[in-house]
Amino acid sequence: MSGGKSDGEQPKLDLAEVRRLVNLMETKDLAEVEIELEGKRVRVVRAGQATPAVVAVPAPGVPASAGPASAPISAPEPAAPRGTEIPCPMVGTFYRSPSPDAAPFVEVGDRISKETVVCIIEAMKVMNEIKAEVDGEILEILVQNGEPVEFGQPLFLVRPSGSGTA
Repeated sequence: MSGGKSDGEQPKLDLAEVRRLVNLMETKDLAEVEIELEGKRVRVVRAGQATPAVVAVPAPGVPASAGPASAPISAPEPAAPRGTEIPCPMVGTFYRSPSPDAAPFVEVGDRISKETVVCIIEAMKVMNEIKAEVDGEILEILVQNGEPVEFGQPLFLVRPSGSGTA
């Protein structure tokens, strides 16, 4: 990505960065986290007991320190007894295919790898491709197409193949 700023172009959010901020909020029981790095400002606010909402705005060009968000964060992946869940990484709308007339990314019984795109989550009018992050077979699709989803909500149930954990 370029460090320059062109008219109408906003910096892209890295999904892993957003996940780490939300995990930090949960582990430290924070109501709000804001970080500004490389021209990107991300603010995550928890509204009451609801799930966190993510707001990204272009930074005014003045770099700021990362503050508390620079602490190391571990993200444990909870596993269901029936298989491994693929959790929703953000609040938004779940879509099984890239467009209404296209085939779904995955179906029950499909073999997937960590890099397989399994769905799209639309958040703030941005379509975010969600990767499986696990090798295995789709056992169940837990969300209906077009349904609103919350952070951490299970989207898919996967039977992991082997113990391919690094």
